[in-house]
Amino acid sequence: MGTAKNAPVIIKRKKNVIEGGHHGGAWKVAYADFVTAMMAFFMLMWLLGATTEEQRKGIADYFAPSLPIARSSGGSDGAFGGNNPTSREAMTEVGQFLADGITGQADSLVGSDSDGTAALAAAETVALEEIEDALLGRGGESLISDQTLRHVVTRVTDEGLVVEVFALPGAPLFATGTAEALPPTREVVAAIAGLSRMVMNPYAIAAYVPSQPVVLAGNPVWHLSMDRADTVRALMEDGGADPMRLRRVTGHGDRNPATADAMAERNDRFEITLLRNGRRR
Repeated sequence: MGTAKNAPVIIKRKKNVIEGGHHGGAWKVAYADFVTAMMAFFMLMWLLGATTEEQRKGIADYFAPSLPIARSSGGSDGAFGGNNPTSREAMTEVGQFLADGITGQADSLVGSDSDGTAALAAAETVALEEIEDALLGRGGESLISDQTLRHVVTRVTDEGLVVEVFALPGAPLFATGTAEALPPTREVVAAIAGLSRMVMNPYAIAAYVPSQPVVLAGNPVWHLSMDRADTVRALMEDGGADPMRLRRVTGHGDRNPATADAMAERNDRFEITLLRNGRRR
């Protein structure tokens, strides 16, 4: 009897297993991909049947831009094929590619704009931005050294691509009080001149100088700024820029300073503008 009282009590609980439980959601992802692919297929079939040959070409050009200048690093597979980007041969070849790309971009957009003006303007903006990227080395190697690149800022405006080159403390662009160009000026102007051959846009040159600390009887700022603008003009032509595309050479003296302090060294600068084709002044 004592043994029966001390025996352990065993309780069995029956677990009910429900068939068809959760098996994961991978099939849902696969099904969604399948449905997306089918939608894309039927849309493609509809486009092929509902569009003309010209419209299909425009759609293809939209998804495969024809501008060949790549935003990749230099070397044998880069934008210039391993050649010196400022050589006449490289500029002629790349310029032809760029011109072809602009034509292709415009042709693909003319269908949505009867007179093609917007298409040509958009293609021109793309071309100017490509030149800007090549000069600054965005996505690749710059055409100018890092030391010279400190002097350069660019902007694409309604007037065109403006390349502003300015002096820094201890790093002038010209010999003091003269129009003699120093190495940074020669380097950057040579690069701009080479890139200008990639397009047929006209260009303009403007030079500015800081104000003098005292009022002089014969203020030299006007002659000095004009002489420096003319020096830049000569350097552009030496670099291969077409002189027939030059629209104006302007010396602004100490007017339109870039900073609040009119005597600051930052105001010692010049600008080279690749004008849009619609700009004649």
